[in-house]
Amino acid sequence: MIDIIVLGAAAGGGFPQWNSNAPGCRRARAGDPAALPRTQASIAISGDGKNWFVVNASPDLRTQINQTPALHPSEGLRSTPIAGVILTGGEVDTITGLLTLRERQPFTLLATPEVLSMLDANPIFEALNRAVVTREPMGLDQPLALKLTDGKPAGLTIVPFAVPGKVPLYAESGPDPAAICENGETIGLEISDGNHRVCFVPGCARMTDNLRVRLRGADAVFFDGTLWVDDEMVRAGLGEKTGRRMGHMSMDGMDGTIAALRDLGIKRRIFIHINNSNPVLLADTPERAAVEAAGWEISHDGMRITA
Repeated sequence: MIDIIVLGAAAGGGFPQWNSNAPGCRRARAGDPAALPRTQASIAISGDGKNWFVVNASPDLRTQINQTPALHPSEGLRSTPIAGVILTGGEVDTITGLLTLRERQPFTLLATPEVLSMLDANPIFEALNRAVVTREPMGLDQPLALKLTDGKPAGLTIVPFAVPGKVPLYAESGPDPAAICENGETIGLEISDGNHRVCFVPGCARMTDNLRVRLRGADAVFFDGTLWVDDEMVRAGLGEKTGRRMGHMSMDGMDGTIAALRDLGIKRRIFIHINNSNPVLLADTPERAAVEAAGWEISHDGMRITA
């Protein structure tokens, strides 16, 4: 069994974003039932429904834990069912929540060597005492059997794999700071219990043949849903960057995600990491109707699926 809880479904800034007065954010802030608030993207995975691994430590992690009963402490004065945290990149939105977990609670932190190096270079992350929190590197395309804090098998195996992406915004430099690469700066995760397979790809700059092969036939795929169209934020007057510049595919269009994943035999296709500018967050929009007509689901905080 693969048990998955969506802790947060939104992209950076959440929905509503704290400083956004755009129509969608106003609706969410006003309690419009067609504009459900969402925290920043993260999921929790489990092989037994009791012990969990958080995938990406968003800035909203404390709130996400508190609103998810499965992640509450249940033994002694201090405890947690969270056995580990897995990072798919070094963006602010994936690592900031680590500082929420600094209260000397044992767990394993798993990331690629590149991301671990980013953490090593910033002394603030030493708040996670290395004598308590073990940092474990993940190798691309190398299966890794997850273990609980007592060393027992967690019942899940993950395979990190590279997807097209870019370096974190704070690490951009050089003549082409936003160059798209496929070297492990951005990764997806294949999660398996030996019988079922789920893929988690919260950020992806473009589709490739290798990625199609990886996703084909999966029981479920959580995929980057940042923008509906590439120049969405520019059109809305919310920014100057396109989705491509930020390292994200768009949902719609001939080269969009809906078209790219149409014929891959995936049982459940679920968008996650959805920007607050994306009209699919609003249940009463034509874009939401189009997504659902194409067989996709829009994730929301608290969504739970099993495979």
